[in-house]
Amino acid sequence: MNPATTLMALCLLSATATVYAEAPAPVAAVAPADDVSKTTGQITVAGRTLAYQAEAGLSVVYVKDPIESDPVVAGGDKAAPVPASAAMSYVAYFLGREADPRRPITFIYNGGPGSATIWLHMGAFGPKRAVAADAAHGAAAPYRLVDNAYTLLADSDLVFIDAPYTGFGYLRGSDKEKAFLGIDEDGRAFTNFITKFLSAHGRWNSPKFLFGESYGTTRSAVLANMLTERAVELNGVVLLSQILSFDNSADSPETNPGVEQPYALALPSYAATAWYHHKIANRPEALEPFLAEVERFALDEYLPALVAGRSLSADRRRAILAKLHDYTGIAPEYLEKANLRLNVGMFDQQVLASGNTGRLDTRYTGPAMDPVGREASYDPMIASIAAPYVALFNDYVRHDLHFGEGRTYKYMGGLPSWDNQHAPPGAGQKLPQAANVMLDLAAAMKQNPNLKVLMHGGYYDLGTPYFSAKYELNHLPIPDELAGNLSMRFYPTGHMVYLNEPSLASLSQSTATFIRANSGH
Repeated sequence: MNPATTLMALCLLSATATVYAEAPAPVAAVAPADDVSKTTGQITVAGRTLAYQAEAGLSVVYVKDPIESDPVVAGGDKAAPVPASAAMSYVAYFLGREADPRRPITFIYNGGPGSATIWLHMGAFGPKRAVAADAAHGAAAPYRLVDNAYTLLADSDLVFIDAPYTGFGYLRGSDKEKAFLGIDEDGRAFTNFITKFLSAHGRWNSPKFLFGESYGTTRSAVLANMLTERAVELNGVVLLSQILSFDNSADSPETNPGVEQPYALALPSYAATAWYHHKIANRPEALEPFLAEVERFALDEYLPALVAGRSLSADRRRAILAKLHDYTGIAPEYLEKANLRLNVGMFDQQVLASGNTGRLDTRYTGPAMDPVGREASYDPMIASIAAPYVALFNDYVRHDLHFGEGRTYKYMGGLPSWDNQHAPPGAGQKLPQAANVMLDLAAAMKQNPNLKVLMHGGYYDLGTPYFSAKYELNHLPIPDELAGNLSMRFYPTGHMVYLNEPSLASLSQSTATFIRANSGH
């Protein structure tokens, strides 16, 4: 039975039920409430035993403090609306058998929007790590969970936070989606979660860090500014697979004609992919010098050619076409039909002779759903890693952390709505344009000139191309004297750098060094 038939059948069954059965009694909504499970654990890393406390639970945050809301008047004609709230799920780890308030604390989250933080938790920095095949689809269950040699716990206490509506979390109250599901609304929810956590755990005077991946980097820019406005100064912000300006996304730039930047900024990642899969002639032996050449071409020749539009001469067009073929391996005839412009889906579908590459990590490949389709219709990377992560976390959180019994963990939230508009610092209102949070990060750095930013990226990531991230930080509107607060590192892997174990080792070491260097010790 196909999905449409199944849905119709379910609808018919529901309609029939209303004829022959009494309507069920209304069920009261579950009142939002904090809930926590505390456990202890230990792992062995390089011969060293790390004992820790773990805390898994739900923390309720509001758009505003409930005590500031209008009270419900007894005997009144109608009760005041229930204030919107989000129960946000999290897992925190504290080194030792007693928490030390002087230790650094790092707040960690994935992106989406609508993704839980299962990936960074179980794949990168938690005390336990899910083992998944690198650049391939691994065997089915049983999967392996191991002590994580790359956890950041030796250098920082860790708080893995699931975004509202993901993980074990839920929303309640009036206009709850409007209150929490949007760029600014999400930022306020995380701000309220973090300040509440600092108070509840006595960590206001700890060195504080943010670590966000993908949309989590967008969140980090917004959050850094919002926390600064609450007089919460951060020691550092770590960005993994960064996107700050959505005008730079190469997923659907054709819907924004006249804005040519995304095509040029994605080109080095297209070239890296073609290099990896041996799809270019005269393939150079080393990747990074090759990418430096492509970066120069992208900004000095390709972007001006695209900006020229119809005024581009025939000779220049032929020269650009030849270079694009050299760097991507895609047939000149296709590039000509595409008007020299490839979005991510088109490239994924065309670069291989058969099948398509991953969007988030082009080292992964899979058969095309539609071999003659214009764009790739799924991501082989997500199809390869989701099952082991989800299975192992669901076991681990219940058996080891003693939380989640009777609850469903939403690893992807399936958001019912999302407000993509953003009010940057000084605007006073949301702007009707693609979100750009570069001003937010710049404002946080100007107000806190000691704030350091470390950006990580993967060469084979087309969701958030590494050259776009580099371009954004090089154009961050900050004074020249603050430019030294920015640093970047890139890896021969994709969006989730940590899927490749040697890259995970480097990512962990670089981040741990960053935390130690900026903790004031």
